[in-house]
Amino acid sequence: MPTTGRIHIGVGGWTFEPWRGVFYPKGLAQRRELEFASGKLTSIEINGTYYGSQKPESFAKWRDETPEGFVFALKGPRFATNRRVLAESGDSIERFFDSGITELGDKLGPINWQFMATKKFDPADFEAFLKLLPASRGGLQLRHAVEVRHESFRTPEFVALARQHKVAIVFAADSKFPEIAAATAPFVYARIMGASESAEKGYTEKNLDMWARRARDWAAGKTPEGLEPIVATKARAPAPDVFLYFIAGAKIRNPAAAMALIERVG
Repeated sequence: MPTTGRIHIGVGGWTFEPWRGVFYPKGLAQRRELEFASGKLTSIEINGTYYGSQKPESFAKWRDETPEGFVFALKGPRFATNRRVLAESGDSIERFFDSGITELGDKLGPINWQFMATKKFDPADFEAFLKLLPASRGGLQLRHAVEVRHESFRTPEFVALARQHKVAIVFAADSKFPEIAAATAPFVYARIMGASESAEKGYTEKNLDMWARRARDWAAGKTPEGLEPIVATKARAPAPDVFLYFIAGAKIRNPAAAMALIERVG
């Protein structure tokens, strides 16, 4: 059994005009941008699924345009998470899973269910939502993560609930949102949101070294130095996969940050 998991590093999306001539070579056809990006990165988080349904043909096309071993994370639809009563989101969740995401096959990574910053922790309702998330679909085992953005989630009760359902808590770094360091699933999902345009690679060399150490620690099942968990870490899979995305901040620098981190973790 491996002692460390795979580390997947990337950015949010691949269609961003300011990347043309900076990340993408000048003159590269837009239809080839995913092909190019997936040759430089090891994962991409698809944000479009948050705003609306995609077609099965699109998922199949994205699968075929990317190399073996590449993985997509998907954002769950906002129609499921941006509602007062989460227990009533079953229909939206089912429509999402019926939209053709399994066309990605083994390139389907975790699904990030992102909540608004105004959404507070309601233990009973949140547990009802977690129970609606399917464990598998179309022969594929599904991995779920929740990105909560209200301070009320910084509680052992929430961590215990996520751990019970084997759902990862997204670690949101360098942002105004709460950082919740907790091992609750057999994988880690981190979103890094503090890139600076003044730094050529978005971050200083020192910060990139720090994120490389953290990624390797997570992949080894360790709690990285400087990240104190809300509750003590319990035993988990000996080789948890890590999914780390550079999101927001100075978005134009995020591909450079991702490539620099990929080089560091090998």
